[in-house]
Amino acid sequence: MAIAEIQKELLNDKIFVSEASGLYDGDYLAAAERFALLIAQHRAACNEDFRLFTSPGRIEVCGNHTDHNNGKVVAAAVTADTIAAVSPRKDRRIVIRSFGYPEVNVDIDDTGLYEQEKGSSFALVRGVVKGLESRGYKTGGFCATTVSQVFKGAGMSSSASFEVLVCEILNVLYNNNSVPPVTKAIISQFAENVYFGKPSGLMDQASIALGGISFIDFLDTANPVVVKPCWRFDNLSAVVVNCGGDHCELTPQYAAIRAEMEAVAAYFGEKKLRFVSETAFYSDIKGLLKKLPGRAVLRAMHYFEENKRVDALTKAIDSGNQTEAMQLITASGESSYKKLQNCYPEGDHQQPIPVALAMCAGFEGVEAYRVHGGGFAGTILTFVRNDKKDAFCRSMAEVFGKENVFPVGIRQTGTREIKKES
Repeated sequence: MAIAEIQKELLNDKIFVSEASGLYDGDYLAAAERFALLIAQHRAACNEDFRLFTSPGRIEVCGNHTDHNNGKVVAAAVTADTIAAVSPRKDRRIVIRSFGYPEVNVDIDDTGLYEQEKGSSFALVRGVVKGLESRGYKTGGFCATTVSQVFKGAGMSSSASFEVLVCEILNVLYNNNSVPPVTKAIISQFAENVYFGKPSGLMDQASIALGGISFIDFLDTANPVVVKPCWRFDNLSAVVVNCGGDHCELTPQYAAIRAEMEAVAAYFGEKKLRFVSETAFYSDIKGLLKKLPGRAVLRAMHYFEENKRVDALTKAIDSGNQTEAMQLITASGESSYKKLQNCYPEGDHQQPIPVALAMCAGFEGVEAYRVHGGGFAGTILTFVRNDKKDAFCRSMAEVFGKENVFPVGIRQTGTREIKKES
């Protein structure tokens, strides 16, 4: 069937139009065009019977590099997403064809851990299957075709979007939607940590699985506390700018942040900084500096301060105090720059993130700006007044390219199936 015919079919589907309108700020026409191309590709590779899924990216608003030490974050799902057309298979193979990437073809009866697969989508699929089965959930084969706006290395968590998508497909096809959002997040984090080999915290997967804006407290990572503050700042737009560089080769630099924070915790006989007394920490800086590098101490300072900022930001959002909220977001970024030190990799003289942040500091209408996500390479997050958004996007596009400037909306729903009439 031609793409134009599939698009017409979707636009005549009242359920799809309603679903797409809710997901994409009313722009169901663009959604139908995007899904029609996906469906045409899927039908050519698999078969006529399919279901549609969507998995958002995420922005980290506050709580930079705290989740892996049982900290607190404010994060949000965004309208940039990974979409999939999916057909079940009778065998035990998961086959995923993604635009621009090699085919992933996994025998899920084999959930072995393979060193050569680390860093790959094969590892993520095996990890998700293992995580579901170890909790007593069912798994089975499927064929999927995907395309993503959550670009790899752009800081909106492309790997987490993919992981939670795979988990949700198996949830819908084989578990009758019985897997809770936080469990999907935990399973996806397991896949990324153990199988993919990246020691991320739970923030990315949780915000993507939950949707909307979330305050998440990871004191108990098996049962994180989730609060949904009410974001009322409709005069602001979130704009993510990909400044250049790619996260993909920087895993050791991310891992060093977690390792250094945990080294400080170990000095006090704990595994994670959350369980260290802040008073005891500040009372023994001299002793710490005899055992550990100063960067580890600075990163621990950032951790303690950042948890307080997350609490303060959540209150500011709920009370509608926009001025305070924006100041706290920018302060979080300043701490990441100076104490956490994740705005550029060691030895990098290009420093695109610092350049972008400096541009934001003097731009009228930019209410908050900060390094986004893991840092080192990739993106910044800004909140810009709506009346200045277009001018800001043009200015950043002149330096970093139009294709690297992403105005995004806050998406209220997490990874899910998109229903249709047939």
